[in-house]
Amino acid sequence: MDRAKGYRRSFSGRILKSLVYLNMILIVGVILWMIGYILLAGLPNIHASLFAKVYNSENVSLMPALINTISFVAMVLLLACPIGISAAIYFVEYGQKDSKVIHLLRVATETLAGVPSIVFGLFGYLCFVITLKLGYSALAGCLTLAIMVLPVIIRTSEEALLAVPQSLREGSYALGAGRVRTIFRIILPQAMAGISSGVILSVGRIVGETAALIYTAGTLAKVADPLSSGRTLAVHMYALLSEGTHIEEANATAVILLLMVIVLNILASVVVKLLTKNKM
Repeated sequence: MDRAKGYRRSFSGRILKSLVYLNMILIVGVILWMIGYILLAGLPNIHASLFAKVYNSENVSLMPALINTISFVAMVLLLACPIGISAAIYFVEYGQKDSKVIHLLRVATETLAGVPSIVFGLFGYLCFVITLKLGYSALAGCLTLAIMVLPVIIRTSEEALLAVPQSLREGSYALGAGRVRTIFRIILPQAMAGISSGVILSVGRIVGETAALIYTAGTLAKVADPLSSGRTLAVHMYALLSEGTHIEEANATAVILLLMVIVLNILASVVVKLLTKNKM
């Protein structure tokens, strides 16, 4: 009987292991197929005129959209990261576990994480564009995106802080360090790797967002200042595809967008590693 049970467990274990490997192969295959399709469709259509300083109907330059995308990412992270990480620190280090306020804030955060981007776009349009009279501007778009990525940053930062061993906190307090010093000198460096995952996910959502920005930042094809309209690469690609006259340029934009996401993720990882080394 024991042998039979062991055989069945071993046989079922092999089946589950095979299913896991099969799913992994399917996921990797789909990702490679998508990347290959984008590269094959877009690389032949990349030419020098796409990187002209000023957009017009002849060169269909993506350079203004590329500059806007980088500036949007920087502005949104400067707005969302301090607020999101501070909220996570409050939830973990200062809030009481049985507090109804903390529970309500966590529920609100998780609810916001599941709200469609078009709803954020309509909210940003009504709140920032109309009520605050910012108009279609980069500032209105960045404020909307900051609200969108806050739940991701808060939840990932909270989980990273909770993963730090309690013994590190107790050891720091035993050596005479206060709570603030313990948080910034001991806990945050240990949690930085987990916090960075939320930042990287946020970067991907900022770069790929279209619906929220169409309603708040607009679609003007020029380099935007904080109070003027401008389009990002994703909106630029959407506009070209919707017009139907610049499909090749839209495919080329997709390649640049893909490369940009990869580069930004690598840079974010490098910055986090440097910060962690300097604080340890």
